[in-house]
Amino acid sequence: MASKGARRSTPAPESAIRPIIGQRSTKQRAAVASAIFDIDDFRSAQEIYDILKSSGENVGLTTVYRSLQAMAAIDEIDVLVNAEGEAQYRRCGQRSGHHHHLVCRNCGFTVEVEGPAVERWTHDIASEQGFEEITHTLDIFGLCASCARVAKTAKGKKAAKAG
Repeated sequence: MASKGARRSTPAPESAIRPIIGQRSTKQRAAVASAIFDIDDFRSAQEIYDILKSSGENVGLTTVYRSLQAMAAIDEIDVLVNAEGEAQYRRCGQRSGHHHHLVCRNCGFTVEVEGPAVERWTHDIASEQGFEEITHTLDIFGLCASCARVAKTAKGKKAAKAG
């Protein structure tokens, strides 16, 4: 996972800054959009708020939440609910359109993946039950290769001490 203060000065796309239906375009919303597009990994609204505050931006926490929710609603950013149930946000990666995430529950490393079989299954199961206009979210949690190696090494050392 990138360091918590990592910033790249990547300009936010105009679509993330433009006024969202029912919202005015403000300097504060533009600051939230710029902040989220400068971050490589998933962050909570509180963490984004803290980043903005530490950089001197005068943005309220409520504005951060509303701005993130508005950007998520138009698919400008990804939303992931972590193991503790907290929503975390990140700019959409290389994949445009609908995708899923593989997330390391230890370090937070995230990979965007497409799942054609999942898409077919959700369509089929929904159709069988008479559902239409379906949506879904799929985030798969596990250990990335690096964290799995560390965990296996730690288990091996623990087993050697016990034996």
